[in-house]
Amino acid sequence: MSASARRSGRRLPLRPALPAALLLFLAFLARSGAAARAADFLDFGAGVLALVALTGTVLWGLAATDRRVLSSGHRLLAQAVHRGTGVAGLGFLALHIGVKVARGQTTGRAAALPFADGPRPVLIGLGTLAGYAFLAVAVTGAARTAFTGRSSARWWRALHMTAYLAWAAALVHGLRAGRPSSGWVTAAYAACVAATAVTLAYRLLERRP
Repeated sequence: MSASARRSGRRLPLRPALPAALLLFLAFLARSGAAARAADFLDFGAGVLALVALTGTVLWGLAATDRRVLSSGHRLLAQAVHRGTGVAGLGFLALHIGVKVARGQTTGRAAALPFADGPRPVLIGLGTLAGYAFLAVAVTGAARTAFTGRSSARWWRALHMTAYLAWAAALVHGLRAGRPSSGWVTAAYAACVAATAVTLAYRLLERRP
């Protein structure tokens, strides 16, 4: 018997054991209550993580346009981090919406249609609008090469700037739509506001003649 056949024979008994081990692990999590605690954390924390990641997206997007401090290589790195945090933010946003709908704290209709939530139409609607705006910015950002003309580039830049409005709407939604924020959540939101304000102020001062 060849060496490759012997190695394959040693691996075969492990293959049926992997799904069984995964099922045992999931059963252990269910019995220990870890899954319920994780769901409770995501119920409160997924939206915060989405806002923090999308704040990072805004900050790294601003950093990627800097030409006084960053070199071209650093700007390329900032663009890569900008895209990565954007994908992470959209992932946390989808998780946030899924958990809220699954737990009956809002409806799928209210999550899809702005201002369709009965008890809190404005606050939930702001979150819905922010989600659509972030998604539009992400899609057009990925397809930036399609906006090569001067007028098309102007439209792309205007649409990309709506991320700031979406971020502000998401901030109001996060602070007011759910239960009262704990200390660490308020501190995270305050850090997001401070970091964005400082970065925007720097960019505005940099563009002054």
